[in-house]
Amino acid sequence: MEIDYSQIKVIGFDADDTLWVNETYFRDAEIAFGKLLSEYETINKIDQELFKMEMQNLGIYGYGVKAFMLSMVESAMEISNNNVSIKTIQAILDIGKDMINKPVELLDGVETVLSTLSKKYRLILATKGDLLDQERKLEKSGLTDYFHHIEVLSDKKEKNYSRLLNHLDIKPSEFLMIGNSLKSDVLPLINIKAHAIHVPFHTTWAHEQVTEKETNGKAYKTLSSLKEVLNLIH
Repeated sequence: MEIDYSQIKVIGFDADDTLWVNETYFRDAEIAFGKLLSEYETINKIDQELFKMEMQNLGIYGYGVKAFMLSMVESAMEISNNNVSIKTIQAILDIGKDMINKPVELLDGVETVLSTLSKKYRLILATKGDLLDQERKLEKSGLTDYFHHIEVLSDKKEKNYSRLLNHLDIKPSEFLMIGNSLKSDVLPLINIKAHAIHVPFHTTWAHEQVTEKETNGKAYKTLSSLKEVLNLIH
């Protein structure tokens, strides 16, 4: 499918699992959480209950490590029928703090891509999650200076992107979004007549997965690495 990128003036980047590693730490945390609660339930059931709690809490806590920590604590209370020890609760909080303090590991080619594209295009960062945590990761990444604008969104739906583009006075036809999530970084943009490129990460949170029916007929490119963007956008 040929897609015309010649009108692009502004390029948006997702952050987590597009610029740096993120989801891997959540998977590791889920494994550690499962071990902590293994005396009460099977690992598979613990995973299911934690995910269900995260979904219930999305509208209250939003996204990010702090929201995940609260969902782990609530799940531990529920799974243990409120018998979980203070020591285990502390261990859960330590899992979350360890996630927050992880070093920022840039994905392959990130700096080359940003450095090259920033010479011709305005670049913006459009991510969701906890504001303080995302600001901290961006600072650690050393990538701040490449971005004309940085936006931490409460969610990534059509209305969120439309509001952002209107605020920055960007026409959808002149905007390209690059990210690892079809649900958050690609389909909403296609639906508002903007452009999107999908660069999958090897691990995807279940909440971000979409069906083939949802992507059928949508005009976007999927690349195997971020560096391949430079073959499409010059």
